[in-house]
Amino acid sequence: MYLHLGKNTVIKTENIVGIFDLDTSTISKNTRNYLTKAQKSGRIINVSQELPKSFVVCKDAHGIKDYVSQISSQTLQKRNENLLKDV
Repeated sequence: MYLHLGKNTVIKTENIVGIFDLDTSTISKNTRNYLTKAQKSGRIINVSQELPKSFVVCKDAHGIKDYVSQISSQTLQKRNENLLKDV
């Protein structure tokens, strides 16, 4: 199954490592360091046309990618859960 993240971007649900809220998760210094390193290494893909609300960590055969989305983490998680129910 695929999860829509915004800006015509979809990812395979099986590749999702985690869905995180930017407001609450970036309080942690570790998360800020992670995102800084991800941005410097070119792993961040911005699919947000507005203020970003969440980021999704994915892992596939090509490595780790971090998607920044304007869709809230709660909405993305609900969509993901609904997709899993349909299987």
